[in-house]
Amino acid sequence: MKKHLIFCIILLNLIFNPSAFSQEKTTINNAFTDRVFDGQGYQPVTNLKWKYQTNGKIFSSPTAKNGTVYIGSEDGYLYAIEEKSGKTKWKFKTNGAIHSTPGIYKNAVFFGSFDGNYYAVNTQNGKLIWKFKTGGEHWLGEKGRFEMKPATQYMDDLWSFYLSSPVVYEKEKKAVVLFGSSDGNIYSLDAKTGDLKWKFKTNEPVHGTPVIDQNRIYIGGWDAVLYALNIETGKEVWRFATGTKPGFKGIQSAVAVADGKVYFGAREPYFFALEAETGKLIWKYDAESSWFLSTAVIQDNTVYVGTSDTYALLALDAKTGAEKYRYKTNGYVYASPAIAGNTVYFGDFTGNFFSLDLLSNGKKSKIIPTENRKQLASSTLKNDLLDFSYAGRNTDLSLYDNCKKVMDDFYKLGAIVSSPYISNNTVYFGSADGYLYAYNLEEEK
Repeated sequence: MKKHLIFCIILLNLIFNPSAFSQEKTTINNAFTDRVFDGQGYQPVTNLKWKYQTNGKIFSSPTAKNGTVYIGSEDGYLYAIEEKSGKTKWKFKTNGAIHSTPGIYKNAVFFGSFDGNYYAVNTQNGKLIWKFKTGGEHWLGEKGRFEMKPATQYMDDLWSFYLSSPVVYEKEKKAVVLFGSSDGNIYSLDAKTGDLKWKFKTNEPVHGTPVIDQNRIYIGGWDAVLYALNIETGKEVWRFATGTKPGFKGIQSAVAVADGKVYFGAREPYFFALEAETGKLIWKYDAESSWFLSTAVIQDNTVYVGTSDTYALLALDAKTGAEKYRYKTNGYVYASPAIAGNTVYFGDFTGNFFSLDLLSNGKKSKIIPTENRKQLASSTLKNDLLDFSYAGRNTDLSLYDNCKKVMDDFYKLGAIVSSPYISNNTVYFGSADGYLYAYNLEEEK
């Protein structure tokens, strides 16, 4: 099938009708959104180093530092895991699922929970440093979402996977933590104490992750607007509005900033390049009715980003937006890719993890499936491809509960919406099967 629209009601209509940026005296932690790492040549994934089981699905992305990997789980824990052994160093319990990616600064790890708090925890012992209560964290949702039935039932958006991930900005020995919230605010907190420095109000929940470049923060939310704010004051510099057509509204991804341009995708099925100084549109790429949840990475004048319904990793010309090539996968590519040397790593919603040679124009790759995918693919996928109508066969997909069951079946495959992180010749990623995976990379010959 040429494409699969991601939400059930439109599908029925078709059927039946995150690096470090630095400058003098300033340090910025953007580890969640700039995933370009040192490396050489083509280094595909080889053997499994270890896997670590949590008691919930993993939507959070891993972060590693000083021999420890940090990741959150739907079971409400933030885990600190030894890189070498895969053994628990410590775990910290919250009262809600953790879908944000942890950020690290000095001896603290920062993250948000669906219990309505953002936390700072000591990286060495897992003890609480501070917590900040927002106005509440939740999945996007409404009654009768996407016109699914029954119209009176409250429905979580089945593809609202993430909470905003905190990033740290330091200047002149003072540091702040910045993140968005489901309460519609963008917050700046003192990194040491958790005290509020400023907040900026948007019109809807903000689940995107902020990206900092020089003296600005760039972040988008469910009001479908990308904001450029002054990082010191929280004052708006400019805004860029994307489309608000039902089913195609909202910004879930973070931006990538390079060469004076801001790059990002949205649920409006376009990928955008803007002037960083003014917010003026330079070009946009038509994604063929496909959402962008993936955050782009940029290398050698090429933008790499995943798509939802066209099941692809795109390679776009950073200057013009022209498509250089696309690498077809087996399902939605929601996770953000990571690059090391000449290899890009990413997963898809069917539980496949890919190592693609960037010099092959999409021709050379290695694929590692999760164990669940090996067992369940034949019964869940159609010709090894994700197909919503096939998975939901013999059910009424206009009913929300039936759509949710199909999504649960996809999760059982080991769907990958967690973005990979590379450290010490190992790639780490989480899966909806509840595991954090650590795979060795092939040594350069």
